[in-house]
Amino acid sequence: MTDISTEPPRQPAEASSKKRGVCAISGVETARKNLISLDTLRPSLAERIMADFPQLGEHSLVSKAELARYRTRYVEEILREEHGEYSDLDREVVESIARQDTIAHDTDDEFDEQRTFGERVSDGLASFGGSWAFLISFGIVLLVWMGLNVAMGVGAFDPYPFILLNLVLSCIAAIQAPIIMMSQKRQEQKDRARSSNDYQVNLKAELEIRHLHEKIDHLITRQWQRLAEIQQVQLEILQEAQRDQAKRLAKAKSSARKARKPKPRPDSKPDTPPSSSAPA
Repeated sequence: MTDISTEPPRQPAEASSKKRGVCAISGVETARKNLISLDTLRPSLAERIMADFPQLGEHSLVSKAELARYRTRYVEEILREEHGEYSDLDREVVESIARQDTIAHDTDDEFDEQRTFGERVSDGLASFGGSWAFLISFGIVLLVWMGLNVAMGVGAFDPYPFILLNLVLSCIAAIQAPIIMMSQKRQEQKDRARSSNDYQVNLKAELEIRHLHEKIDHLITRQWQRLAEIQQVQLEILQEAQRDQAKRLAKAKSSARKARKPKPRPDSKPDTPPSSSAPA
């Protein structure tokens, strides 16, 4: 008996090649899912890439890393053309677009977490000093102070015209004013951080909307081209079907004419009367 050795089936090289691809810009081999065809990009971005690499075609594959680099450069050029300058806020927006990250965040929570103990105390005092609770409690203290001194008469610790009370009120006002100013300064910093974040979010939304408009216009143009090609193919199919039908009708008519044409009869011999035998 002969032993038949069965080798495991080898996977074809084409299957592995379909899963991998080479970036047309960097020449680095990477997964096919990380490669994007140039014909799916916005026309302005694709033209920007093809201007630097004229040998590329519409169906060339570009890696996401190279695409992010060109997107960053493209957005930088747009911002410089429109704003005339390129600030740190614009740079953060461009980097977030390239990384496809969210840029919106809660600035109030981040600002509150960085406060020191003294800043928290000053914020609390400023918040209490601007409330009805402070006004009501302060009015009650004044009434009790003046009523107590009036009731005590000559032995009062602060007789009329309440000079000690005026000194206490002046000290409270002198201390309360800088505390409120410190709290307002931090509130101004918080508002500035919030406005900077709003500016970045609005700028990123504006750029993304512009990119979406360009991409949608490009997709609509390609869709019309494909529809035109499909209609052309359909017309060619209809014309071929009409030609085939005309051929079949011609064949049917020719066969019908042949069927109606009379067939020639065979030559018939003349009838001979039966021979009568004469009597011998």
